[in-house]
Amino acid sequence: MNFYFESAGILDKLDAKQGSIKGVIATVPEKNRKRTAALVIETLKYKPVLLDVIEAAKLLKEERKVTSKNLALVLVHDLLLANGIQAGDGPVKQAILRHKTRLNSEFQRIKIKRGVKSSQELARTGDVRAEQIPRYIRVNATCWSADEAVKTFISRGFQLSDPFMDKSFAKDEHISDLLLFPPDTQFANDPLYLEGKIIIQDKASCFPAFILLAPHSREGAVVIDATAAPGNKTSHLCALMNNKGKLFAFERDHKRFATLKTMLARARCDNVEPVNADFLTTSPSDAKFAAVSHILLDPSCSGSGIVNRLDHLLESELDNSEGSEERLQKLASFQLLMIRHAMQFPSVERIVYSTCSVHATENEHVVREALKTEECKAGKFRLAPRELVLPTWSRRGLSDELDNPDDAQSLIRCSPGEDATNGFFVSMFVRETHVPEGTDRNAASKRKHGDESSLNDNDGHQKKPRKRKKAAKKLK
Repeated sequence: MNFYFESAGILDKLDAKQGSIKGVIATVPEKNRKRTAALVIETLKYKPVLLDVIEAAKLLKEERKVTSKNLALVLVHDLLLANGIQAGDGPVKQAILRHKTRLNSEFQRIKIKRGVKSSQELARTGDVRAEQIPRYIRVNATCWSADEAVKTFISRGFQLSDPFMDKSFAKDEHISDLLLFPPDTQFANDPLYLEGKIIIQDKASCFPAFILLAPHSREGAVVIDATAAPGNKTSHLCALMNNKGKLFAFERDHKRFATLKTMLARARCDNVEPVNADFLTTSPSDAKFAAVSHILLDPSCSGSGIVNRLDHLLESELDNSEGSEERLQKLASFQLLMIRHAMQFPSVERIVYSTCSVHATENEHVVREALKTEECKAGKFRLAPRELVLPTWSRRGLSDELDNPDDAQSLIRCSPGEDATNGFFVSMFVRETHVPEGTDRNAASKRKHGDESSLNDNDGHQKKPRKRKKAAKKLK
């Protein structure tokens, strides 16, 4: 029965918006993860129907032994849609079985009412935008090269072609170590994945590390990944650093920290020091971090950009309700706090701030408010110019959501359904004294004086200056 309690606990965390399905399941001990993931995902597919059945059968009202809605969901799922409840006899199991006939009757009534012949027709279908996202595989450069990976996949019968065609794959045009495969390609049990030679990672999720350490590997860099678990971005940073220098990987949650260490070991990350602590409690004046030169911030966010094959099953998508806006504001305040804390580190040269959100409240508005802080007003930090922030990516920030519309050119957005990625946002702050030679150091001055040549649209084309939209309410 512990298996069902654990699965119900995962559903509780998802209801509380404590992460994505994949992220929350990653906290389950590896020996139980596969079985738990299967039950959680299948239960979510049928959740609306199962809730209707439980309600009609008055299960929760009549059985006090069934202590929660989510525990009832996983047990009723296995009773109606699997091979029965896989647990020894006990009071909770018996409480469900006492209502078996009524539960089955209500389930069949729903099938008749909806005009379906099979139970599978009641399952929720996937987000159609997910079907437009290839299966991205990042070649782990700490183990081997992209060229070696390409040869290996060709030897398996794949061909370099359209990644949406069967047995085909392609090289990504922006991230050199990234390969694209058909969306339904599975790698979870592939020896290359189990050995840490390939990492399943969405393209947009590769942007933060790539931008932070561009244009070259910065082998001597001292880097902080402020919210590291489960470790995809951390291992990417390690690879870009050629496994040299020093990389501090912070994760405050004990279970997620264990997951982080497991992944880093599998990815053969030798230059990483995992830190089981909250980044915000770390003193920038600590001598241990005196040489930190780069900081990656990918803090908790709404996750509203995630449209992968799992998270469409969640019913927690934020809308425009008052409660949702309040939650966004709280997230944005926390995100701004992270940026301000990162700016206190004495030697930091670059700070990347990213989210998997599509909301301006968590993206452009946070950047806008960060530019108003003393750290930026005093001239210590500024937004990196476009040429340092993946300049070949055409979709930039939302100019209407910023005080200076041209700041949008320093920001990256990824749009689900249009860019073959999940929704994502990336920005980078640089210390003024470390803006590389050859970049436009006078861009901010041009904006202040209304230089029309500095105003471009999201495709890089020149556009006419327009009247600035009234700034939105400041973050609390």
